[in-house]
Amino acid sequence: MLATITTTHITSLTVVGIATIVGYYAGHCARLIKLPSIIGYMIVGVILGPSIFGLFRAASMEDMSFITEIALGFVAFSIGSELSISSLRKLGPGIISIIFSESFTAFFLVTGAVYIYTGFTASGFDLPLALIFGAMAPAGTVAVIHECKSKGNLTKALYAVVGFDDGLAIIIFGFAAAIAKVLLVAESTGETISILPSLVAPCKEIALSMIVGTVIGFVFCQMVRFLDNSRDILIIVFGAVLLATGLSTMLHLSLILTNMVIGFVLVNTRREALVHRVTSPLLEVMPLLFVLFFCLAGAHLDLKAIPALGILGGVYILARSAGLIGGAWIGGMIAKVDENVKKYIGMGILSQAGVAIGLALIAKHELSTVSAHGIAVGTTVLTSVTATCIFFEVIGPILTKVALKKAGEIPTQK
Repeated sequence: MLATITTTHITSLTVVGIATIVGYYAGHCARLIKLPSIIGYMIVGVILGPSIFGLFRAASMEDMSFITEIALGFVAFSIGSELSISSLRKLGPGIISIIFSESFTAFFLVTGAVYIYTGFTASGFDLPLALIFGAMAPAGTVAVIHECKSKGNLTKALYAVVGFDDGLAIIIFGFAAAIAKVLLVAESTGETISILPSLVAPCKEIALSMIVGTVIGFVFCQMVRFLDNSRDILIIVFGAVLLATGLSTMLHLSLILTNMVIGFVLVNTRREALVHRVTSPLLEVMPLLFVLFFCLAGAHLDLKAIPALGILGGVYILARSAGLIGGAWIGGMIAKVDENVKKYIGMGILSQAGVAIGLALIAKHELSTVSAHGIAVGTTVLTSVTATCIFFEVIGPILTKVALKKAGEIPTQK
């Protein structure tokens, strides 16, 4: 009887269960060899995905997209809850200079490098592809800081830059995706379409996302202020994130920005004790969401397409690295920040994970409805970002640790 079971008979819930259990152990094995857990999760996703065993099928992955949305919602809420304006003020205007400099330098450098590269391919210059790649350059997580227990100006700067960079990256993505859509529509219809009017749409999306997030955030804060039990708080947090994510999907808003604003409202309007009470229960939920999110991300990785994207992936890696490191140094030099911050902060923000992959998934979904070229752009970006994410998640934490060590912010082992 077991021999008659094929992948077509395996339900989505069965595959999710397998992915959760196997992903957990794969993440544990990754940590044993000093690699981030998400590498293990993504490898499991690749193995279970269409590239190898095919347990995750294209149709089932589309049906399970809500898992990705929920995970992104919680990631965004967590990021938002770390964006304290008072902490940013303490770090001074230099950090703002670094955030804007590294974000826009990386965007323009990646966009330019990919655009030039496409000019040497058979298909010719591809501006929509270049723009979407440029928007895939946000700084990643700095979990290694927790492991190192580092303290100092560089450590504080890393927390601030990574958090606010993600928010700025979402705004950059909104405009880049809008321009890419206009170019793709004009290409498929043969009509001349003005780009400037199309920029109204992302402005509205960003503004409405912030308004919805702010409203939900203030209501959410009123509800949790009377709760002491962590279990009760987790229920309300879960409900708020689901509500914000659902409304964002229904109203075509940015679910990442909406949930980020909820966390932002919490951390900037409530006392630290309440913020800690609200965010602490998330530590119990986030590992599960990370397993599911990165397994699904890995399942989207098309192994057959990677060799063809080898040079493009290399261009993206080099341009993104140069943009983040060079941009951070330029921003630090302009603002005259602490020497250690100026010299080493670029090395500490190369990791790339949740937000970048989330934006790549969103890009694939949105562009696939435009044209055949849009489908190709979305698939190429998602495959490349997922593959290069593995590289950045290996090299990023290593360089972060090196930067913190050179800055003298890692406590000496006694």
